[in-house]
Amino acid sequence: MIELDHEQQEARAWFESLRDRICAEFEAIERDGGSDARFDYTSWDRLDESGAPGGGGVRGLMKGVIFEKVGVNVSTVGGRFSPEFAKTIHGAGEDPRFTATGISLVAHMANPHVPAVHMNMRFLATRRRWFGGGADLNPPIPYEQDTAEFHQALKDVCERHDPTYYERFRKWADDYFFIPHRGVHRGVGGIFYDHVEGDFRKDFAFTRDVGEAFLSVFPKLVRRRMGTPFTDSDKARQLEWRGRYAEFNLIYDRGTLFGLKTGGNVDAILMSLPPVATWA
Repeated sequence: MIELDHEQQEARAWFESLRDRICAEFEAIERDGGSDARFDYTSWDRLDESGAPGGGGVRGLMKGVIFEKVGVNVSTVGGRFSPEFAKTIHGAGEDPRFTATGISLVAHMANPHVPAVHMNMRFLATRRRWFGGGADLNPPIPYEQDTAEFHQALKDVCERHDPTYYERFRKWADDYFFIPHRGVHRGVGGIFYDHVEGDFRKDFAFTRDVGEAFLSVFPKLVRRRMGTPFTDSDKARQLEWRGRYAEFNLIYDRGTLFGLKTGGNVDAILMSLPPVATWA
């Protein structure tokens, strides 16, 4: 087991609580769709660079009639970054020791009119300690109403905490969730933030509110669109879009790289990949 201080324990407990509430809501949506699908949970343990216990996590995975594939993972890991990787991590250049706890979610939907979504939040400690995360909407067939409501929910949270947050973090998401070799954005954006630090109580409150906003707005979008009829052409568009999503996650996504570089569970890390995709 890795040792956690009070702040780390508090963050971990909240991430796990958020996981439980999100999974319960997603299972309720499945029941509304006539399915008895439930999340399967798989625990995994990590060994650090010396072979000693280095934390671990729980992968939650559900495959249903509304959520074709959705993963909700929580993990708490610690140890030392490799020397080269440490140079790329905030506060780890001179001391590679770290502890990280967080939640990561990706949902791929059966109906192409229902937007896929990504959300993650984390609390990292090196010689510095900070929160990062965000949420972004990834619809194969965008609807202005859905995009506007998703962004408004996140904007409301940001403006309650700092009037500069939304524009900064919205632009950060636009810049980050971009596929350079395709010249397109991965979706319709959201917010992305990192290195929010300096006041644990204030920064943790912001991260909690982002999680609550996600839990409030995304299920509404799913329920609105999950009964929409779709055509073979709609499904083909979704599968091609999923290919773009996979390209981003495998080539550019920092969370994927972090998990692989720190000895995380490969199945949990790659749960973000869609169940089926096509390339022209």
